[in-house]
Amino acid sequence: MSTVKRKPVDKVPSESTAMQTFNKALTAGSDWSDKDEFLDVVYWLRQIIGVLIGVVWGVVPMKGILGILLFLAVNVAIVYAYYSLFQRINEDDFGGVSEILKEGLMTSFATFVVTWIILYSALHVD
Repeated sequence: MSTVKRKPVDKVPSESTAMQTFNKALTAGSDWSDKDEFLDVVYWLRQIIGVLIGVVWGVVPMKGILGILLFLAVNVAIVYAYYSLFQRINEDDFGGVSEILKEGLMTSFATFVVTWIILYSALHVD
C-alpha cells in the first residue's frame, strides 16, 4: 500500500473575507479596489435601511404616498452620504452616481414595504 502525503490543512483563517469586507464597510475612506465588493456593501446597507425605515413607519402610523416618498428620499440620502462623505469614493470608478444609487434600491423597497405593512397592520388595524 502506498501512502499519500497530504499537505497540512490550515485552520480557518484568522479573519474571513466577509469579516474583512464588513470591517472595510465600517472604516471611513477604505480602499475599494473591487467594484463588486463595494456594490455588495451598498446592497446590504440598503436592505438594513429598508427594514429599519419599515419598522419606524409601521410603528409611527405613516400612511400612503408620503411614506413611500420619504422612504425613497431617506434611502437615497443615506447611501449618497455613505459613499461620498464616509467612504469618499470616486463614483466614476463604480459606474457613476446612478449605478451606485440604483444598486439594490428595488429590493430594499420591497423589504421596506413588507416590513411596513406587517407592522402597521399588527399595530394599527382593528
